[in-house]
Amino acid sequence: MQLTMDAIKQTAQFLREKGFEDPRTGIIMGTGLGAMAARIENPIILSYSDIPHFPVSTVEFHKGNLLYGTIGSVKVMAMQGRFHYYEGYSMQEITFPVRVMKELGVQELFVSNVAGGINTHFKKGDLILIDDHINLLPDNPLRGLSDPAFGQRFTDMCEPYAPHLKQLLQEAAALKGIELKKGVYVAVQGPNLETKAEYRFLRNAGADMVGMSTIPEIIVANQLQIACAAISVITDECDPDNLKPVNIKEIIEIAGKCDIVLSDLFEDVIRQL
Repeated sequence: MQLTMDAIKQTAQFLREKGFEDPRTGIIMGTGLGAMAARIENPIILSYSDIPHFPVSTVEFHKGNLLYGTIGSVKVMAMQGRFHYYEGYSMQEITFPVRVMKELGVQELFVSNVAGGINTHFKKGDLILIDDHINLLPDNPLRGLSDPAFGQRFTDMCEPYAPHLKQLLQEAAALKGIELKKGVYVAVQGPNLETKAEYRFLRNAGADMVGMSTIPEIIVANQLQIACAAISVITDECDPDNLKPVNIKEIIEIAGKCDIVLSDLFEDVIRQL
């Protein structure tokens, strides 16, 4: 898909006609992380396949729905399932929904994902607030977009994750007695997992956890001046000196167990906005 402002505006207008009126906050739910959907009051639910210009998620653990409703007094729209580079989509297709969110009025974006814990202090089931990231994906969602209508081409990334949102999440976690660690997330292409040597390389590069998503959406959100926050759920431990085969079923089970706690944090903070 060649990204155009017309496509963004057409999709936004379609959603307005379906009742998506002036959402303030966007949410992107990662693999096995869908409990936020139940927190949205009076939801309007649309399948991605019914939305003009939207890709369709091919990952079996992603439901592929776009939701609109309220959390407290805050109007939200939420992606129940995201798109990945390894599925064959371009970076501009992956991030198209973020541009539509901006067109509709979204000011903050909350993102979740599952990740492998490279930092040996991170264990399965830990929640990690993403403090910074390393982008090792092979393309960039801003590449080729010279029209200023898309936003600043040379987007600054000195603080990709908004300090005020990180602080709100940390305060909410402290009040609930939830341990919320901080770390650096690295995104790789996938879909295969990493070798022992690759985990050592990523650890030496400064990464605490590794995944295959999130960073493209964060880059575009920063270009569009949407404040971002993101949390990873550690679902497997990637110590190259004690590496074991990954069990995808176990990853989904761990994500499901952490989903309620993660949703509690996001809901608390969104209600404060």
